[in-house]
Amino acid sequence: MTETKTFDVKEIRKQFPILKQKVNGKNLVYFDNGATSQKPQVVIDAVANYYSTINSNVHRGVHHLSQLATDAMEASRDKIQNHINAPKREEIIFTKGTTDGINLIASGLGKGWLKAGGEIIVSALEHHSNIVPWQMLCEYSGTVLRIIPMLENGELDLDQYVSLLNEKTKLVAVNHISNALGTVNPVKKIIDLAHDAGAMVLLDGAQAVPHMKIDVEALDVDFYVFSGHKLFGPTGVGVLYGKEALLEKLPPYQGGGEMIKSVSFEKTTYAGLPHKFEAGTPNIEACIGLGTAVDYVNEIGMDLIGNYEQELLKYGTEQLSQFDKMRFIGTSKNKASVISFLLGDIHPYDAGVILDKLGIAVRTGHHCTQPIMDFYSIPGTVRASFAFYNTKEEIDQMVEGLKKVEMMLS
Repeated sequence: MTETKTFDVKEIRKQFPILKQKVNGKNLVYFDNGATSQKPQVVIDAVANYYSTINSNVHRGVHHLSQLATDAMEASRDKIQNHINAPKREEIIFTKGTTDGINLIASGLGKGWLKAGGEIIVSALEHHSNIVPWQMLCEYSGTVLRIIPMLENGELDLDQYVSLLNEKTKLVAVNHISNALGTVNPVKKIIDLAHDAGAMVLLDGAQAVPHMKIDVEALDVDFYVFSGHKLFGPTGVGVLYGKEALLEKLPPYQGGGEMIKSVSFEKTTYAGLPHKFEAGTPNIEACIGLGTAVDYVNEIGMDLIGNYEQELLKYGTEQLSQFDKMRFIGTSKNKASVISFLLGDIHPYDAGVILDKLGIAVRTGHHCTQPIMDFYSIPGTVRASFAFYNTKEEIDQMVEGLKKVEMMLS
């Protein structure tokens, strides 16, 4: 008989030491999880334990500490492989983060893969990190960048996407979930249509991995990138998943130690996967911490996390709707736990500053998605992004804070 998991947010909150502190004399309400998540004590302990017990370089030593450090880091690779259901552990590449993973693929594709006349498709919903690398690639390769338009509710115009696909399309790069609006894109459909046209697909999963179970094999995605720090792990580490056959063909991103098989002044041969793309000493403690974070969320259960966060999204949307001058930016039918909004004519920065005085952390501005803000003809939004350690009571505090904002600035 299997034990049924239960979700106890009070117990979960005890596991995040930062949530115990006060900001400006108020209990911290942290609604900036879309930018970075907080870390449970087990992740903090894993990083500290590396430095206090097994600090050593990996893959290069026969001595005891080096072997322990290598085993711990490679165990994290295995955990991540299982977590996203990658067919092979060699398909898991450690990076500095989502941006680094996207740039790795852009660099590789720019070395002979993409040529003048080819086309790359991105969407109007992208973070700058999934726009700028492709613009840079297009500038020096002669490839053309095409954009999937967005609709007023924050969803992609899939009819226009279909019309953009053609024999020139080499790559489609879109986010799984919009960081600015919370829109969950129909990525399986996007992938299947791209493959039918003969194109590869890269998914930016930075906002998806904290909220839902990812299955790269079921998606049949060619490349999937995400960051550790949004998955309750350390900063400075991320993951690139790529299909083995494609990664084998891509040239190395950087040269140096670890990514070589042999070096002479006449010829260098490269190491196999995954090390071909992991030049230099990695962020070992962060890789280990990310593996611990993966264990942590799986112990809670990704389905329980997703269901609870949807409750927060529904409650938050209902409570914020009581404001007569509330304008929600992004109202797609399928959303993650992100609410972007404007309160009348109040500038989002002004609202954010007052909320901060009340101990409430929200993100304000364009969220590295200036094309989205241009679409809505606004300077930015207030964004409240929830994690599974947040509560309805905290949402109530934000609502009361916004009443003060409205009273002071309207």
